[in-house]
Amino acid sequence: MSLVFLAIAAAAVVLLFVLWAVNYRKVGPNQVLVISGRTSTVTDPDGRKRTVGYRLQVGGGTFVVPFVETVDVMPLEVFSISVRCPEVLTAQGVIISAEAFGQVKVASEEGLLHRAVENFLSRGSSGITSVAQEVLEGRMRAALGTMSVEEIYTERDRFAERVRSAAAEDFARLGLELLAFSLKDISDSQGYLQALGARRIAEVKRDAALAQAEADRDAAIHAAEYRKEGDIARLKAEAELAEATRDFEVQRATFQAALNVKRAEADAAYDLQRAKLAEEIKRQEFAVRLAEKELAARVEELEIARREKELEATVKRPAEAMHYQAKLEAEADAYRKELEAKGKAAGIKLLGTAEAEAEAAKGRAEAEAMRVKAAAWKEYTDAALAEMVIKQLPELARAVSEPLSKVERIVMVGDAEGTSKLTGQVAKVVGQLPGVVEELTGLKLADLLRRRENPSE
Repeated sequence: MSLVFLAIAAAAVVLLFVLWAVNYRKVGPNQVLVISGRTSTVTDPDGRKRTVGYRLQVGGGTFVVPFVETVDVMPLEVFSISVRCPEVLTAQGVIISAEAFGQVKVASEEGLLHRAVENFLSRGSSGITSVAQEVLEGRMRAALGTMSVEEIYTERDRFAERVRSAAAEDFARLGLELLAFSLKDISDSQGYLQALGARRIAEVKRDAALAQAEADRDAAIHAAEYRKEGDIARLKAEAELAEATRDFEVQRATFQAALNVKRAEADAAYDLQRAKLAEEIKRQEFAVRLAEKELAARVEELEIARREKELEATVKRPAEAMHYQAKLEAEADAYRKELEAKGKAAGIKLLGTAEAEAEAAKGRAEAEAMRVKAAAWKEYTDAALAEMVIKQLPELARAVSEPLSKVERIVMVGDAEGTSKLTGQVAKVVGQLPGVVEELTGLKLADLLRRRENPSE
């Protein structure tokens, strides 16, 4: 008996658990359960309380009494709505088209949530988006009719705020909540907006052109000032370079003059005195010319300084700068040519002096050689003369026979004795050499040879 009772009790518990599990309904946080069948008391947003035949469960789960209550689910997520208002008259009577978008959801507040359930439970999400779109379109048309095209275009935030404020009460009565709303685009078919843009574009282009012109003007002014400063600096540098070149040439001329003086000290006293006098005269002349040039340059610098002060507020003309540069270059070139001419004259003088000394030294050397040779001849004896003559005999014989060595071919006409006659003539000429030597020097080669063989004679 007890086992049966326990079995029945266990079966009843299991049945109750199964019944509870089957009728326990759960939803996510973005949904609300609407359980109909039993009454409950709700409080409206205006504070009034009323009795309704349903109860709500936002997210989570609840037990639904079987055969007594029914369950429906209503979404709480956000719905995006696109609103188009074609051909709307603005406050100025301009027909435009506007497009906006917004985000709508069922309100989470209890009183508004009950309104949404009562209004949209059977229509679902499509009913919510459709009604919200119609409400927003009407409020958009009302707001567009109170603003000008310029205000709508430039003050989109104010327009969106006006639409949100106007639609807030309507959405509250529907149990909905407008999370966001903004104007996406406006257009017109009459070219009004394009005309506004064209005018603004023209203004922007005009301002840009004026700004570019001002920038070009400032750039040209700065460039001219920089060119002026550059020309002044360049001319000043060229003047300093010309002055340094002049000083260098003067110093080099002074060194060259001193070197010339040292070389001239080896000449005769008359030439030295004359050279010193000429050099002193040249130095005096050069000093006078240099003083004149320095004074002229100083006067010119003072004049240039005065002119620069007069023209300080204006841009100096390039022609004046070029004239000044050409003048300095001409003076430097004239000075350089003058120094070159002086150097060439001094060089020619030194060259002539050196050549004259070389010719004199050469003559003295030749005279000394002739004198030594004459003294040597006086000391020569007959034996020495004979030795010299004997040594020259082979050279004389070679000179006699040398013409035959230059003959390429000999053609003999007659008998075969012509060859022996030719060599005999050469031998005959060589045999006449002792007589020629005797006539020229008075020495007999035969006697000299005998004496050499018999020194006792």
